[in-house]
Amino acid sequence: MKIRYLVVIVFLLLAACGKKGPLVPPESFVPAPITTLSVEQKENRFFVSWEAPGSDEGGRPLKELAGFRVFRREVLPPGEDCEECPTAYRLVKTVDLEYLKDVRVFGNRYVFAEGDLDSGRAYQYKVISFQKDGSESSASNRARRTMVAAPPAPRLKGVSTATGIVLEWESAQPAGAASIGFNLYRRRGDDVRTLVLVTPEPVRERRYEDQRLDRGATYFYSVREVAEAGGQVVEGAVSNEVSGALTSPAEDR
Repeated sequence: MKIRYLVVIVFLLLAACGKKGPLVPPESFVPAPITTLSVEQKENRFFVSWEAPGSDEGGRPLKELAGFRVFRREVLPPGEDCEECPTAYRLVKTVDLEYLKDVRVFGNRYVFAEGDLDSGRAYQYKVISFQKDGSESSASNRARRTMVAAPPAPRLKGVSTATGIVLEWESAQPAGAASIGFNLYRRRGDDVRTLVLVTPEPVRERRYEDQRLDRGATYFYSVREVAEAGGQVVEGAVSNEVSGALTSPAEDR
């Protein structure tokens, strides 16, 4: 009788407790760290970009992402540099996903442009995500870049024909840099969302004919020189803008 009584008590205790799975640490609910941070130079500005995390540390879909904090530090000479020092990084941008202001979004990639940096100095960036409840991710990968002198703006002209728009440009040799080629950009009408890089790779020639056009549409073009300086590839200042549209065959006679 006593044994039966004890078995009933054990059964009731187990039923009251229920079946519990392993405990989930709170830190697994914060956003997964960003691993796609990069920085490029165009003219005299750095373009810092990254992709938003899609999951939390535990691999669950991320639903409460609120924004990002971008930090920058100046890289000091060996023996003086201290990345882990409390004052090494300073906050340069808080990105609110509900009010992006001057931050651009291309697909899932966020781009922040920063100027007023000293030529010849190296800078390093990191980004931290935060959620609506204030919880933060760990820091992203680091992205480092040295500000160098960028190539000057080319002078661009364009001629419309029945089969395409012929573009030609002149440029000055960039001081202290080796020219790689030129990037040509195009947009359709006044819609900045249609801005595309026409040339996947920098072109060496100073002439290009764009034939992938729709009749009746007006296109706007600009060009930038691409050069290597200090072991880094940099895109120079933007040229003047020219416009064009396909002409009718009769106009070319």
